[in-house]
Amino acid sequence: MPIKVDQKIVACETVTEEHQSSGTHVDEPQQAVQIAEPHEKAEIVRMHEKLQRPEMLLGSTYKIKTPLSEHALYVTINDIVLNPGTPHEKRRPFEVFINSKNMDHFQWILALTRIMSAVFRKGGDVTFLVEEMHSVFDPKGGYFKKGGKFMPSLVAEIGDAIESHLKMIGMIGEPQLDKEQKKLIEQKKAEYAATQQQVAAKEGDCGDFPPGATLCAKCHTKAVVMMDGCMTCLSCGESKCG
Repeated sequence: MPIKVDQKIVACETVTEEHQSSGTHVDEPQQAVQIAEPHEKAEIVRMHEKLQRPEMLLGSTYKIKTPLSEHALYVTINDIVLNPGTPHEKRRPFEVFINSKNMDHFQWILALTRIMSAVFRKGGDVTFLVEEMHSVFDPKGGYFKKGGKFMPSLVAEIGDAIESHLKMIGMIGEPQLDKEQKKLIEQKKAEYAATQQQVAAKEGDCGDFPPGATLCAKCHTKAVVMMDGCMTCLSCGESKCG
Protein backbone atom coordinates (compact mmCIF):
# COMPACT_ATOMS: atom_id res chain seq x y z
CA MET A 1 0.00 0.00 0.00
CA PRO A 2 1.58 3.35 -0.98
CA ILE A 3 2.52 5.64 1.89
CA LYS A 4 2.80 9.42 1.51
CA VAL A 5 5.89 10.91 3.19
CA ASP A 6 5.41 14.54 4.19
CA GLN A 7 8.69 14.99 6.07
CA LYS A 8 12.31 15.04 4.93
CA ILE A 9 13.83 11.53 4.81
CA VAL A 10 17.03 11.43 6.86
CA ALA A 11 17.50 7.63 7.16
CA CYS A 12 16.39 4.55 5.26
CA GLU A 13 17.03 0.80 5.05
CA THR A 14 16.52 -1.66 2.19
CA VAL A 15 15.51 -5.35 2.26
CA THR A 16 18.40 -7.60 1.27
CA GLU A 17 18.61 -11.36 0.60
CA GLU A 18 20.27 -11.77 4.01
CA HIS A 19 17.20 -10.36 5.73
CA GLN A 20 14.91 -12.65 3.75
CA SER A 21 16.98 -15.82 4.44
CA SER A 22 17.35 -15.05 8.14
CA GLY A 23 13.69 -14.28 8.52
CA THR A 24 14.33 -10.81 9.94
CA HIS A 25 12.14 -8.03 8.79
CA VAL A 26 12.62 -4.38 8.24
CA ASP A 27 10.72 -1.89 10.34
CA GLU A 28 7.69 -0.38 8.80
CA PRO A 29 8.29 2.71 6.67
CA GLN A 30 6.51 4.81 9.21
CA GLN A 31 9.14 3.83 11.78
CA ALA A 32 12.12 4.02 9.42
CA VAL A 33 11.41 7.60 8.48
CA GLN A 34 12.61 10.05 11.08
CA ILE A 35 11.08 13.48 11.36
CA ALA A 36 13.71 16.09 10.69
CA GLU A 37 13.47 19.06 12.93
CA PRO A 38 13.43 22.26 10.91
CA HIS A 39 16.53 24.40 11.43
CA GLU A 40 15.80 27.76 12.91
CA LYS A 41 16.87 30.52 10.54
CA ALA A 42 18.17 33.76 12.01
CA GLU A 43 15.83 36.61 11.17
CA ILE A 44 17.82 39.49 9.69
CA VAL A 45 16.53 42.85 10.91
CA ARG A 46 16.83 45.64 8.36
CA MET A 47 16.35 49.38 8.75
CA HIS A 48 12.75 50.53 8.27
CA GLU A 49 10.52 53.32 9.50
CA LYS A 50 8.53 51.10 11.91
CA LEU A 51 11.64 50.06 13.83
CA GLN A 52 11.27 51.07 17.47
CA ARG A 53 13.91 53.30 19.01
CA PRO A 54 15.98 51.50 21.67
CA GLU A 55 16.55 53.05 25.07
CA MET A 56 20.24 53.61 24.28
CA LEU A 57 21.92 54.59 21.02
CA LEU A 58 25.57 54.99 20.09
CA GLY A 59 26.43 58.53 19.00
CA SER A 60 29.21 60.68 17.62
CA THR A 61 29.48 64.48 17.77
CA TYR A 62 31.26 66.62 15.17
CA LYS A 63 32.31 70.23 15.77
CA ILE A 64 31.83 72.74 12.94
CA LYS A 65 33.54 76.13 13.31
CA THR A 66 32.96 78.53 10.44
CA PRO A 67 34.01 82.16 9.83
CA LEU A 68 30.32 82.97 9.39
CA SER A 69 29.68 82.86 13.13
CA GLU A 70 31.66 83.19 16.33
CA HIS A 71 29.82 80.20 17.78
CA ALA A 72 30.49 76.63 16.66
CA LEU A 73 27.88 74.09 15.62
CA TYR A 74 27.83 70.60 17.11
CA VAL A 75 26.39 67.85 14.91
CA THR A 76 25.43 64.70 16.85
CA ILE A 77 24.51 61.53 14.94
CA ASN A 78 23.06 58.60 16.86
CA ASP A 79 23.31 55.09 15.39
CA ILE A 80 21.25 51.97 15.93
CA VAL A 81 22.98 48.57 15.94
CA LEU A 82 21.07 46.01 13.88
CA ASN A 83 21.46 42.24 14.48
CA PRO A 84 23.95 42.63 17.36
CA GLY A 85 26.18 39.64 18.06
CA THR A 86 25.55 38.03 14.65
CA PRO A 87 27.49 38.00 11.35
CA HIS A 88 24.85 40.44 10.05
CA GLU A 89 25.60 43.12 12.66
CA LYS A 90 25.45 46.60 11.15
CA ARG A 91 25.52 50.14 12.47
CA ARG A 92 23.10 52.53 10.79
CA PRO A 93 22.29 56.22 11.47
CA PHE A 94 18.99 56.69 13.26
CA GLU A 95 18.73 60.37 14.21
CA VAL A 96 20.69 63.62 14.05
CA PHE A 97 20.79 66.72 16.27
CA ILE A 98 22.51 70.09 15.70
CA ASN A 99 23.15 72.42 18.62
CA SER A 100 24.68 75.91 18.77
CA LYS A 101 24.57 79.10 20.79
CA ASN A 102 23.87 81.00 17.58
CA MET A 103 20.10 81.22 17.13
CA ASP A 104 20.17 82.95 13.73
CA HIS A 105 19.69 79.68 11.82
CA PHE A 106 17.57 77.89 14.42
CA GLN A 107 14.45 77.34 12.29
CA TRP A 108 16.02 75.86 9.16
CA ILE A 109 18.56 73.83 11.15
CA LEU A 110 15.74 72.29 13.21
CA ALA A 111 13.82 71.48 10.02
CA LEU A 112 16.96 69.99 8.46
CA THR A 113 17.61 67.69 11.41
CA ARG A 114 14.03 66.39 11.42
CA ILE A 115 14.08 65.70 7.68
CA MET A 116 17.44 63.91 7.88
CA SER A 117 16.29 61.84 10.86
CA ALA A 118 13.17 60.80 8.93
CA VAL A 119 15.32 59.76 5.95
CA PHE A 120 17.65 57.78 8.23
CA ARG A 121 14.74 55.88 9.80
CA LYS A 122 13.28 55.11 6.37
CA GLY A 123 16.25 52.87 5.64
CA GLY A 124 17.84 52.03 2.33
CA ASP A 125 20.65 54.00 0.73
CA VAL A 126 20.87 57.32 2.60
CA THR A 127 24.25 58.33 1.18
CA PHE A 128 22.54 60.56 -1.42
CA LEU A 129 22.06 63.15 1.34
CA VAL A 130 25.79 63.92 1.26
CA GLU A 131 25.80 64.81 -2.44
CA GLU A 132 22.62 66.85 -2.15
CA MET A 133 24.00 68.90 0.76
CA HIS A 134 27.35 69.44 -0.95
CA SER A 135 25.53 71.03 -3.90
CA VAL A 136 23.98 73.80 -1.75
CA PHE A 137 25.72 77.15 -2.40
CA ASP A 138 25.50 80.29 -0.28
CA PRO A 139 24.65 83.38 -2.40
CA LYS A 140 26.99 85.41 -0.18
CA GLY A 141 29.89 83.13 -1.05
CA GLY A 142 31.62 80.18 0.56
CA TYR A 143 34.73 79.90 2.71
CA PHE A 144 37.77 77.71 3.29
CA LYS A 145 37.72 75.45 6.32
CA LYS A 146 40.78 74.35 8.26
CA GLY A 147 42.98 72.28 5.97
CA GLY A 148 42.25 74.32 2.85
CA LYS A 149 39.04 72.58 1.78
CA PHE A 150 36.48 74.92 0.22
CA MET A 151 32.94 74.86 1.58
CA PRO A 152 30.27 76.54 -0.60
CA SER A 153 27.87 76.93 2.34
CA LEU A 154 27.16 76.00 5.94
CA VAL A 155 24.79 73.27 4.74
CA ALA A 156 27.63 71.79 2.68
CA GLU A 157 29.85 71.60 5.77
CA ILE A 158 27.07 69.84 7.69
CA GLY A 159 26.95 67.42 4.78
CA ASP A 160 30.72 66.99 5.11
CA ALA A 161 30.24 65.96 8.75
CA ILE A 162 27.53 63.49 7.68
CA GLU A 163 29.91 62.07 5.06
CA SER A 164 32.67 61.61 7.65
CA HIS A 165 30.27 59.70 9.89
CA LEU A 166 28.98 57.45 7.10
CA LYS A 167 32.58 56.63 6.19
CA MET A 168 33.31 55.75 9.81
CA ILE A 169 30.43 53.24 10.04
CA GLY A 170 31.20 51.76 6.62
CA MET A 171 28.30 53.06 4.53
CA ILE A 172 30.62 55.09 2.28
CA GLY A 173 33.95 53.68 1.13
CA GLU A 174 37.13 55.64 0.67
CA PRO A 175 37.78 56.57 -2.98
CA GLN A 176 40.26 54.20 -4.57
CA LEU A 177 42.64 55.28 -7.33
CA ASP A 178 43.45 52.94 -10.19
CA LYS A 179 47.01 52.05 -11.20
CA GLU A 180 47.27 54.72 -13.89
CA GLN A 181 46.13 57.48 -11.53
CA LYS A 182 48.56 56.35 -8.83
CA LYS A 183 51.37 56.23 -11.39
CA LEU A 184 50.56 59.76 -12.60
CA ILE A 185 50.49 61.13 -9.04
CA GLU A 186 53.85 59.54 -8.19
CA GLN A 187 55.32 60.96 -11.41
CA LYS A 188 54.08 64.48 -10.59
CA LYS A 189 55.45 64.20 -7.05
CA ALA A 190 58.86 63.18 -8.40
CA GLU A 191 58.87 66.09 -10.89
CA TYR A 192 57.94 68.56 -8.15
CA ALA A 193 60.63 67.22 -5.80
CA ALA A 194 63.26 67.51 -8.56
CA THR A 195 62.19 71.10 -9.27
CA GLN A 196 62.44 72.03 -5.59
CA GLN A 197 65.92 70.52 -5.39
CA GLN A 198 67.04 72.58 -8.37
CA VAL A 199 65.65 75.77 -6.84
CA ALA A 200 67.29 75.00 -3.51
CA ALA A 201 70.60 74.32 -5.25
CA LYS A 202 70.49 77.63 -7.12
CA GLU A 203 69.56 79.58 -4.00
CA GLY A 204 72.18 77.86 -1.91
CA ASP A 205 75.01 78.17 -4.45
CA CYS A 206 76.47 81.29 -2.87
CA GLY A 207 79.87 80.01 -1.80
CA ASP A 208 80.76 81.44 1.58
CA PHE A 209 77.92 83.98 1.48
CA PRO A 210 74.48 83.68 3.14
CA PRO A 211 71.77 81.81 1.13
CA GLY A 212 69.54 84.91 1.13
CA ALA A 213 72.16 87.17 -0.47
CA THR A 214 71.24 89.03 -3.67
CA LEU A 215 73.24 89.71 -6.83
CA CYS A 216 75.81 92.50 -6.74
CA ALA A 217 75.68 94.86 -9.74
CA LYS A 218 79.44 95.48 -9.56
CA CYS A 219 81.05 92.04 -9.14
CA HIS A 220 78.02 90.00 -10.23
CA THR A 221 78.20 87.81 -7.13
CA LYS A 222 75.25 86.82 -4.95
CA ALA A 223 76.76 88.41 -1.87
CA VAL A 224 74.67 91.52 -1.19
CA VAL A 225 73.10 91.56 2.27
CA MET A 226 71.59 94.16 4.59
CA MET A 227 74.20 95.44 7.03
CA ASP A 228 73.68 98.39 9.36
CA GLY A 229 70.63 99.48 7.38
CA CYS A 230 72.48 99.49 4.06
CA MET A 231 72.79 96.94 1.26
CA THR A 232 76.44 95.84 1.23
CA CYS A 233 78.28 93.32 -0.93
CA LEU A 234 80.36 90.87 1.09
CA SER A 235 82.48 90.03 -1.95
CA CYS A 236 83.71 93.36 -3.27
CA GLY A 237 82.55 95.70 -0.49
CA GLU A 238 80.24 97.73 -2.73
CA SER A 239 77.71 99.64 -0.61
CA LYS A 240 74.86 101.97 -1.51
CA CYS A 241 75.74 104.09 1.47
CA GLY A 242 79.18 104.86 0.12
